Amino acid sequence: MELNAIEIKKPADANVIIGQAHFIKTVEDLFEALVESVPGIKFGAAFCEASGPCLIRHTGTDAELEKAAVDSAAAIAAGHVFVVVIGNAFPVNVLNKLKAVSEVCTVFCATANPVRVIVASDGGGRGVVGVIDGSPPKGVEGEKERAERHAMLRRFGYKQ
Repeated sequence: MELNAIEIKKPADANVIIGQAHFIKTVEDLFEALVESVPGIKFGAAFCEASGPCLIRHTGTDAELEKAAVDSAAAIAAGHVFVVVIGNAFPVNVLNKLKAVSEVCTVFCATANPVRVIVASDGGGRGVVGVIDGSPPKGVEGEKERAERHAMLRRFGYKQ
């Protein structure tokens, strides 16, 4: 068995959601969940079909983000994996809708950080083992950092 760390390339200001689903209609259902979650959302979605023609199925509302999703799915190259690249929303705005899609099995990550996907290959197939998302902690927040966190959440409109 071989393990590889696949770097996910995306526009600098984009977020990415990577997960696993199980059916060809996934890409259409992801599209519907995303556009229902955030009016005017810009995104691209790609899904690696695991049988039959084994194509990367894709859709989106933004050509650049759709290409980034397809390129990431192709780099991961593991059956049933999906990649969503979001431009003008945050994962917190769409995650519950995505997780509620009937064929979604799991979400590996939802992040704007640099992310690498750990993929195992055994000669007959590929699968996602996990993800490396961002950097390790550099310390514990103090009162100043807590105040900054509270202010940021209110500035973004997530808290009152």
